[in-house]
Amino acid sequence: MSFHELNARFRRLHKEHVSWRLLHAKNAPLILAFVADLFEDTNEIAFARAKVALDSELELWREQELLDSEVNASAYLRQWIQAGWLRELDDQLSKTDACEVALRFCWQLEQRESNATGSHLRIVQDAVRDLSVAINPDPKERIALLEMRQAELQRELDALHAGIVHELSETEQRERIIEVYQLAAVLTGDFRRLEDDIRKIDQKLRVQMIESDGKRGEVISNLLEQEQLLADSDAGRAFQGFFQLLCDQNRSTELREQLRTILSRPAAQHLSEKQTRFLGKLMRELSRESERVFQVRRRTEENLRQFIESGAASEMRAVDRLLSQLERLAVGFKDSEVSLRQELQIQINSGHIKIQSPDSLRLKMPEEQLDTRDVQVHQNANTPSDAMLRQLHSVQMMQVAKRIHLTLSNSCIPLSIAALAEQQPVQAGLEELVAFLRVAKAIGATELQGRETVLIKDRNGQSLKAEIPHYLLSAEQFPEQIEDLIL
Repeated sequence: MSFHELNARFRRLHKEHVSWRLLHAKNAPLILAFVADLFEDTNEIAFARAKVALDSELELWREQELLDSEVNASAYLRQWIQAGWLRELDDQLSKTDACEVALRFCWQLEQRESNATGSHLRIVQDAVRDLSVAINPDPKERIALLEMRQAELQRELDALHAGIVHELSETEQRERIIEVYQLAAVLTGDFRRLEDDIRKIDQKLRVQMIESDGKRGEVISNLLEQEQLLADSDAGRAFQGFFQLLCDQNRSTELREQLRTILSRPAAQHLSEKQTRFLGKLMRELSRESERVFQVRRRTEENLRQFIESGAASEMRAVDRLLSQLERLAVGFKDSEVSLRQELQIQINSGHIKIQSPDSLRLKMPEEQLDTRDVQVHQNANTPSDAMLRQLHSVQMMQVAKRIHLTLSNSCIPLSIAALAEQQPVQAGLEELVAFLRVAKAIGATELQGRETVLIKDRNGQSLKAEIPHYLLSAEQFPEQIEDLIL
């Protein structure tokens, strides 16, 4: 590739790539610092909460003369969303893949000393060995390679049976555990990239529907083809692989216990507090990320279906054709002898239109006023009435979570919500039952097939029967600090 081709490519990336634009922004250090701090303990945050946090930071930045603009927090957040650095869905903010790439680049600038390690070479060697076995078409050679691996494992087993335990040095432990964290941290980027791919497919299909005269069947067929391409992408395969892991209760439990064992070893002291906390709740975070991807896909499919059924594509197609005609006429003016500054003797009729037909409603004119003669003024009360207070019932989510955790800790086996309700009778009706379900989803409880029936009581003592999803909860699924749960 020549210098000029490379120069053109890098100039294009410098102009178009969202991550590069973020790093090149005027206030990039302030933006990255705020986003990193805002999403330090969570991957999603309410827009209102982010606005309040940014409002307080803007005041400090202006006092310290780090920022001279008077733009408010809401406008800044909207600008960052429009620029592709943040994403909003259901009034919840999250980082985009471009933002993750920019933050990861900044973090790696200070972590270069831990990247060129022997663990990288070991990972490459293991990957090369596995690939050489998987793509070798000769059965004899594959058998020989597998027997060599079996012999290595047998020698290690013989040494352990003989009481010989080879422990990793402190340097090797530090390299290995940091490598585990770095590999795990990339997983969230795969989900962000998959969300971006879903949105790109949505935009691409809408453009295709507007530009083509295809029927609905052709559009749906195109949608299925794009969905298949999405599933075959790198991010799509990573998501499918993790989803299979999540569905396998044995494998997910094994990985969760192995992570817990690693963090309990002395090697965990080489990790920072943030890295330790991230690995401790890795499975829970990945469960939330996968649920978010499903939510984005469902939302995209629903919007596309509404777009097709509403006929908006045909209307936009007609507007597109009209704009194309206007463009051709505008281009034709250049070759015509008509002066663009010539005054036209055209009169456009204007005025008020009044409909007086008894079969139609008369449009309300701007000069008409509302009749407020019968409106009575009521003084707003400063204190709520007793009737209002009796209608206000609240369930303390954190208290419910602590009671569930205590019950599960005293149980030898995982319990379903129905079994929990037998030991902790629901007395606050559907509101408390919803709290049980929210706790189950927050800890990433395993959802089994089928549904279960729960008998509960409302605040008046009346019995209710509810049919809910069948979740299986255990004390090990809770974080060490119950307050870390996002309810």
